[in-house]
Amino acid sequence: MKWGTQFLVVWMLAGVAVVAQTGQNPDQPAPPGQTPQQNERPTLGPRHGPDVATGPDTSTTIDIHLLMRIHTLFIENIDNSLSDKLVEVLGKWGRFRLVTKAKDADATLRGSCLESRRLKHLHSEIFISDRSGKSVWQDTIYRPFNPPTLDQAVDDTATVVAAHLQRTIMEAERR
Repeated sequence: MKWGTQFLVVWMLAGVAVVAQTGQNPDQPAPPGQTPQQNERPTLGPRHGPDVATGPDTSTTIDIHLLMRIHTLFIENIDNSLSDKLVEVLGKWGRFRLVTKAKDADATLRGSCLESRRLKHLHSEIFISDRSGKSVWQDTIYRPFNPPTLDQAVDDTATVVAAHLQRTIMEAERR
C-alpha cells in the first residue's frame, strides 16, 4: 500500500508540473483565434530603448544673435570620443563649416563626457563659446548605458546634442 501511494503522489506531481509548464512555454504557437501579440507575456516597457531625440530640451542659449553669426566651428577633443561623433553628426548637418584650428573658427565647441560605471550613466556637458571665450550655447545630457553599450550611449549623446542645437537655430531663424 505504501509503495502504491508513493507512486500515485509522484505521478500526480509530475502531471501538475507538465500542466503548469505548458502555460509558460514561449515557443508554443498561439491558440486559434488569438494573435501572437496577445499571447506574449507582459513587460515593464518597450523592448527597445527610448527614441534618441525624445525627452526635454536641456540646452540653454545665452546669446542667440551671436549663435546665429557662427559659421565656422572648432570642436575640441572631448572624452569617450564624443568629439569624433559630434564631428560626424554636425558635419552631416552642414550648418557649420568645421575647422581643424581654433584660430580659424568663429566659435569653439568644448565639453566633457564622463561615464559612471557604478551608476551606469553617461554625463555630458557641451559648451559653445566665441573667440573671446564668451558663452553662447550649452547643453547637458544624461544617458544610461549597459544596455546600451557605452559607445552607443556616446553616439546617442552626439545625436541629441546636434538635435538640440538644430532646434535652437531653427527657432531663432523663425523669429
